[in-house]
Amino acid sequence: MTTTPKTTVKNLLDPGFELTLRPMRYPAFYERYRDAIKNTWTVEEVDLHSDVADLAKLSAGEQHLIGRLVAFFATGDSIVANNLVLTLYKHINSPEARLYLSRQLFEEAVHVQFYLTLLDTYLPDPDERAAAFDAVESIPSIREKAQFCFRWIDSVDDLSSLQTREDRRRFLLNLICFAACIEGLFFYGAFAYVYWFRSRGLLHGLATGTNWVFRDESCHMDFAFHVVDTVRAEEPDLFDEEMEREVTEMLREAVEAELQFARDLCGDGLAGMNTESMREYLECVADQRLVRLGLKPIYGSRNPFGFMELQNVQELTNFFERRPSAYQVAVEGNVSFDDEF
Repeated sequence: MTTTPKTTVKNLLDPGFELTLRPMRYPAFYERYRDAIKNTWTVEEVDLHSDVADLAKLSAGEQHLIGRLVAFFATGDSIVANNLVLTLYKHINSPEARLYLSRQLFEEAVHVQFYLTLLDTYLPDPDERAAAFDAVESIPSIREKAQFCFRWIDSVDDLSSLQTREDRRRFLLNLICFAACIEGLFFYGAFAYVYWFRSRGLLHGLATGTNWVFRDESCHMDFAFHVVDTVRAEEPDLFDEEMEREVTEMLREAVEAELQFARDLCGDGLAGMNTESMREYLECVADQRLVRLGLKPIYGSRNPFGFMELQNVQELTNFFERRPSAYQVAVEGNVSFDDEF
């Protein structure tokens, strides 16, 4: 008499490197990959020509803000891409999820190309461009944000596999940091400055490219949060009071780092944009990230930027209404986005 060997059901963070897509354990990850393929855009579709004339109209304070903003953009997505390759791809043991991560890496590369093109257009002087690319070393407000990122990358650098409960907790904190704090807070703060200019009829090229980056980042967050949800369902004991405390403190630190950046950008304040308004916005976004993670909000602030409230219902929808001549990949079906800003 022969017996059928028992198959061991593996969890998402179990060590190993599953290769086969059938039977598919996590079809939701595969569907996110398929949706992402439909959303392809290229940098060549973004027209920055009108922005050059707009830049000449800006005040000295506004030009300083734009200079700092593009300096942050110059390296922000590269940091995310490095963590994706060095940490997430290695430890999320699902071929379906790795398909999505491969697609995300492509999107991060497109973002980097967009920001490179942006700097070449906005900063024609080679010395100014070189200074922007050196921002993580030379500009304190950007250096602090980069160090925040590197601290969480370094926290899992020595993990070859997630063997213990502590290993998995460290990995989850890294994942939550990049989803909720970096993509979900640092980038969303940067987007607000872009849409503030757009609300005044300025820098439409920058806003167009940012629309598509914005959409991509929303999908990246959605994927990462679904990973967290999956791990919570499989290993609920990882999500204890200590984890809640660490994540909450992480969001507090991220808000403070982004506020230092806001002080640098806004100075004594610009018409319609100042540090106090940005504080309220960041606190509102941080609370939304905490709630999405199943945690308690800590600030209770409201979004002061009406132009951000319109973002989801207006520009992201318009992306899918573009004529085929302006968009290379046909889009079918329904696509939903995180409507929290």
